[in-house]
Amino acid sequence: MLRKTLLSFIFAMLVCVLAGVAVFAQTGATAEAVGTANLRTLPGTEGTDVIGMINAGTQYPVIGRSEFFPWLLLASPASNQPLGWVFTDLVTVSGNLGSVPISTLDLSADATAPTDQIAPTPAAETAQPIASLAASPTASATIAATPAPVGIVTGMAMGEINIRYGPGTDYPRIGVARAGEVFELTARHVLMPWVQIVYPSSPTGFGWILLELLQVTGDVETLPTTSQTSFSFPSLTPTPSGVRSAEVAGVEVVPPSPEFAALGEQIAAMMLNAGFDPVTSTFGAFFLMDLQTGEALSIGSDIAFSGMSVNKVAILADYFLTFESPLRDDQAITLAEAIVCSENISTNEMLSAIGGGSPFTGAERVSEMLAQLGLGDMFIYTPYANDPFITPEAPFNPAPRPGIDQVSAQPDPYNQLTINEIGALLNGMYQCAYNDSGILLETFPDSFTPDECRDMLSIMNNNRVGNLLERGIPANIPLAHKHGWIDDTHGDAGIIFSPGGTYILAVVMHGPTWLNFEQSEPLVADISRIVYNYFNPDQPLLETRTIDAETVGDVAACLNSLLGNPLITQLTERDF
Repeated sequence: MLRKTLLSFIFAMLVCVLAGVAVFAQTGATAEAVGTANLRTLPGTEGTDVIGMINAGTQYPVIGRSEFFPWLLLASPASNQPLGWVFTDLVTVSGNLGSVPISTLDLSADATAPTDQIAPTPAAETAQPIASLAASPTASATIAATPAPVGIVTGMAMGEINIRYGPGTDYPRIGVARAGEVFELTARHVLMPWVQIVYPSSPTGFGWILLELLQVTGDVETLPTTSQTSFSFPSLTPTPSGVRSAEVAGVEVVPPSPEFAALGEQIAAMMLNAGFDPVTSTFGAFFLMDLQTGEALSIGSDIAFSGMSVNKVAILADYFLTFESPLRDDQAITLAEAIVCSENISTNEMLSAIGGGSPFTGAERVSEMLAQLGLGDMFIYTPYANDPFITPEAPFNPAPRPGIDQVSAQPDPYNQLTINEIGALLNGMYQCAYNDSGILLETFPDSFTPDECRDMLSIMNNNRVGNLLERGIPANIPLAHKHGWIDDTHGDAGIIFSPGGTYILAVVMHGPTWLNFEQSEPLVADISRIVYNYFNPDQPLLETRTIDAETVGDVAACLNSLLGNPLITQLTERDF
């Protein structure tokens, strides 16, 4: 039987060969375009023709590879017949390329690949590279390149793209180009679709970008060429993590211990590994303070973020500055709804009360209080949105903050915070509550009492949504915090009262236009867990806690939970 099967296979192979049909083995390796990728007749860009394009979403069999250069021969998923050569950096490979045979197939004489498997070649590839590769939401199809002087070839970044030391992804990144940035092109590689650009920040003054990620102005064919395949490079200085001793208003800087500094570097590495890279438009910031030693670290302290609901901490502080305890029942319920349930209408009622009937005046007074505390880079000048009970007014226009980046995180112009200042405000509340000191009592000695500060922390401790910082600590650990999220920014800031020590942790994440909660929330939770384990090494939390996704953000359920809540009694019946 085996002999009969083998003879049948040999006969079939002979029939195919006699019929002039090439036979290509299935290697098990496949490739999928990262966006869109050109297919060429031969490996390389010099003297080869583009015979089509492939798009993300389809796995193409890899039936050959170039012996010397990073090019792969792809085949039709339907017929396994060759489609064309693709540059390795433009595809994601699955499987073992070691099983793929070496090939020198030239498709220039037979460029009749199945049309249902590849997209048509663009009419003018050089002048209009593939726009679909500009996956960054910051890219715009309406951006036009700045006209270049005659004879100069330029390329405009079609999205947020890496600039590398050499022509390939194996070379270190030396920078990031933002959508719309224009670079002068100085050379092109004949074997790999990369071009050299003028880049003064590089050790050589030049960098390399994948050609198909640029909109080119000028004739790229007139550029000098190189076929060099080895680009030795000097030892590049590692980019600093950006973790620094945090300046906390009202507190003398305490040099961090090596162990505490290492924890900060670990958090920075976690953020980077999760895709929050400070040199890109997706990045984050954190503040960490050991309330026993006074050590404090942060990253991103000079970046202004949208205040989100996290800034309700400042509104809470100003409410207690304005009104004396004990509170009336209606006041206590309003505060609980605003902070515990993050209800915006109740928050605006707090602002109206602070402002003598105007939420806009109340917002200005909150910002004035923050400035008096030395927290002038943190402010709010408008009520919270989606409130049908507010008559719109023209808000106060805040002045720019010198030394603060108010561009990168695209912050709300009327509601902003910095990571160090939200940490400093929380520290002021803690010191007021437990040490009869801190910026709240020092700035307003006749307006705050330790009991009132403990009331503020109790309100924030009742804010339980089951995610972000909460998932990184055991369920029974007190956490006085305020979370918040909008389309492009997510954050959480709080005081954690753990058995091994009390500390402040604030984390904010930003992404352009839209930040996926699935990307930010697990990272914040894991940062919280790592910090908790640092303070509690003998009883570590081995993994972040699970959450009930249906309860996250359920304002109605939260409001119902306030009925009979002991918090209301605490706020209204304490005997001073």
